Amino acid sequence: MAITDKIYVKNHRQLSSQLDTNIPKGVFKGATLDMLFNGGEALDKLDETTRERVLDFSKDFMDCGCDNSPYCGHPEEKFVRYLLELRAQGLRPSAIVDVMGDDYMVYAYEGDILSFLDNSVRTLEAMEELARVDGNEEARKAAKREKETLSG
Repeated sequence: MAITDKIYVKNHRQLSSQLDTNIPKGVFKGATLDMLFNGGEALDKLDETTRERVLDFSKDFMDCGCDNSPYCGHPEEKFVRYLLELRAQGLRPSAIVDVMGDDYMVYAYEGDILSFLDNSVRTLEAMEELARVDGNEEARKAAKREKETLSG
């Protein structure tokens, strides 16, 4: 299961109540994406702080210009990049969860973030080894640098 399947709306019940509709708890679920992407009147029902966070999320992750947006995969890719950038800044999984909540009113379980980061490091190790076997020293060094950044 992808990490983006494990990212949830913080204060889900409160948000659903403000919108007068039931939305999925998962941030990257279809109905939630529809609300974020085509919010319009629905966003006007939200309190100011929540609306700002929802608009920030929408602007930062859902603005790609694809014909299939928001179902093109780019929001998920951007969010994964966001998580990796937070780790590259030296944040531990618990701090990443806190920052996600502060930035966008979303959350994940610390263990899910840790598993995602661990899998990312294992993927980079495999890339490093494949580049070594292939004789591509530049790619090997790049994978090694990224691995060291994520490993802390």
